[in-house]
Amino acid sequence: MASPQGSRAPLEFGGPLGAAVLMLLLPATMFHLLLVARSGPARLLGPPPYLPGPEVLWSPQMLLLWFTWLGLQAALYLLPAGKVAEGQELKDKSRLRYPINGFQALVLTALLVGLAVSAGLPLGELPEMLLPLAFAATLTAFIFSLLLYLKALVAPASALAPGGNSGNPIYDFFLGRELNPRIWSFDFKYFCELRPGLIGWVLINLALLMQEAELRGSPSLAMWLVNGFQLLYVGDALWHEEAVLTTMDITHDGFGFMLAFGDLAWVPFTYSLQAQFLLHHPQPLGLPMASVICLINAVGYYIFRGANSQKSTFRKNPSDPRVAGLETIPTATGRQLLVSGWWGMVRHPNYLGDLIMALAWSLPCGVSHLLPYFYLLYFTALLVHREARDEQQCLRKYGLAWHEYCRRVPYRILPYVY
Repeated sequence: MASPQGSRAPLEFGGPLGAAVLMLLLPATMFHLLLVARSGPARLLGPPPYLPGPEVLWSPQMLLLWFTWLGLQAALYLLPAGKVAEGQELKDKSRLRYPINGFQALVLTALLVGLAVSAGLPLGELPEMLLPLAFAATLTAFIFSLLLYLKALVAPASALAPGGNSGNPIYDFFLGRELNPRIWSFDFKYFCELRPGLIGWVLINLALLMQEAELRGSPSLAMWLVNGFQLLYVGDALWHEEAVLTTMDITHDGFGFMLAFGDLAWVPFTYSLQAQFLLHHPQPLGLPMASVICLINAVGYYIFRGANSQKSTFRKNPSDPRVAGLETIPTATGRQLLVSGWWGMVRHPNYLGDLIMALAWSLPCGVSHLLPYFYLLYFTALLVHREARDEQQCLRKYGLAWHEYCRRVPYRILPYVY
């Protein structure tokens, strides 16, 4: 819901200057990771092996391939498969409707890719195309964000996001002015949130696995683990797609460059970093260590899924037998804050599970290089920052009840540490 003119939300991310820096830093970081992952030294903090010229980055064929991928996912989004769910109540008391068919899109994509590979599609060549594909995705994100910004200029005030209508064009372009930009029933933010980026991520991973098999005869155990762990994560996100309707991205943040670039470019091309590293820097991994890593991932997933399922169940039906016995704190909004179960352990147990899984994804890459641990370092910073944003929103929303919750649950993410 858009804030009144005189009470706009405080600027985040360092305001316009911070937004401008991030719009340059994030793409530069993504290309740096793509370059160093294939270099011999693979130094996270060292210079890239070379700076690619326009002839390396720009490819009309890769731009066409990228738009084909987006078109395929858009077509699957529009299929009348799965149920339709309602989002959170908007300022005008209405609720938008969303198709819940992301998991079906993942399965259909897998079937189509499988048929294409059996027909001779050289999927194993995809890793050699990552640089121009990432450039096409970045270019798309900038142009798409501009179109979204222009669309928001004619949107009613009730359609604007709380933080993206500051009046500064750079900041609003970055954060996003419109909360739920749509054309007819096609919701751009919801589509981009889980579909092309997440499914593209596991497809890139698969291509890297196939190229490793071509180079070395068979995929390594480390590559299998990374592919398996991350496929489980993506499959879980799409299986529980409806849960995204209550997240900060959907309910609070506008749709601008921050989410457009993150969803379309950052996720598929940087989250596949471990698999990229393993293709160019194979790591020995024995069964005992692999078993330990699997256990770590299982613990992280258990915490992540348990916390998210408990929250989702409680929001849908507080009388459900699975959550009816949990202790709660009443708030002035009429909602209840869970203060026992997973949400009585720390304020964001799902973040804790996320970070444990991030560690498990990096460990198959060994400990000789810092590069594969970039995701863990980045995700820690992201979740700490996201948690701080969430704290401020909850404080404004729940007031004294949130103070009481923080008193009862003093640790934010990691028990007895933070």
